[in-house]
Amino acid sequence: MNAERPEPELPRAVALAWGVAASPQRGPKRELSIERIVEAAIGIADAEGLGAVSMSRVAASLGFTTMSLYRYVTSKDDLILLMQEAATEVPPPADDIEHGWREGVTAWVLAIRAAYREHPWLVDIPISGAPITPNSLMMVDWMLRELRPLPLSDGEKMSTLLLLTSYARATAAQERDLQAAAAARAGDDAASIEHTFAALVELVTPERFPDLSPLFAAGGYLADISDAAEEEDFEFGLQRILDGVEYHVGRVQAGIADPSAAPLPPQLELPRDKGVREAAKARREAEKALREARKREREAIKRALEREKHEREKQERERERSGRTT
Repeated sequence: MNAERPEPELPRAVALAWGVAASPQRGPKRELSIERIVEAAIGIADAEGLGAVSMSRVAASLGFTTMSLYRYVTSKDDLILLMQEAATEVPPPADDIEHGWREGVTAWVLAIRAAYREHPWLVDIPISGAPITPNSLMMVDWMLRELRPLPLSDGEKMSTLLLLTSYARATAAQERDLQAAAAARAGDDAASIEHTFAALVELVTPERFPDLSPLFAAGGYLADISDAAEEEDFEFGLQRILDGVEYHVGRVQAGIADPSAAPLPPQLELPRDKGVREAAKARREAEKALREARKREREAIKRALEREKHEREKQERERERSGRTT
């Protein structure tokens, strides 16, 4: 006799996101709801970051005990999932708006980026698996709709979605971190920053960094974190990704085999050999010794120039004394 299979059941947080979870039988005297709890938690995260969110902190902000929250949300992990779901509610555009696939995909990426910018803590939530909540699945469906005209397999469409999601997430995290670093350095003396960069220029030598050193010396290496520069960098990267997708689509339409599985030329493969690692270590030690030798040389030159200057000044004083006595 076959045992009866249990009815499928969603985890409570996912069921809450879908609106199919049972409401708590008993609650605090005053009205409390999942929506109020999530809204309060998002407010804390927006102001202080994801690390500031705790069940006790959210409860206190609402004027309830921590145990009151547990009647609605069973854990902090569940709360964070619901926060993520609420913060990524992005209505897709209407179906009757005519546009090409690149415009549609661009709008999709910009919508995700806007959510990350409005709620920077979203990038701190670890990725734990495939999307399974309503808003996240709506974003997947939207992207698949934009890719519908392209002759891509289901796997290629999902790979495209993953690539663009990763790009939006990574650039949002980078922008946030650079802005935080700039704010932390706001009180630094400009001359001190310039002095540090000038010292670093001496280490980025043409011998060690033949292609980077000219850019470094010209001052083009320092990141411009203005809003205009961030937009330009983001747009450049996004369009190059879409260029790649378009190129791949052209190859598919032409029946050209995908070269992605082709191995690297032997000259570009880095051998995993103990002798190579030891040689690289010896090279780094030699470079360090060379930097130290150059530093000693600069110091020796500086001392020699100071001695020469001191000697000239001494001779000048002696000539002045000799002229006064004659």
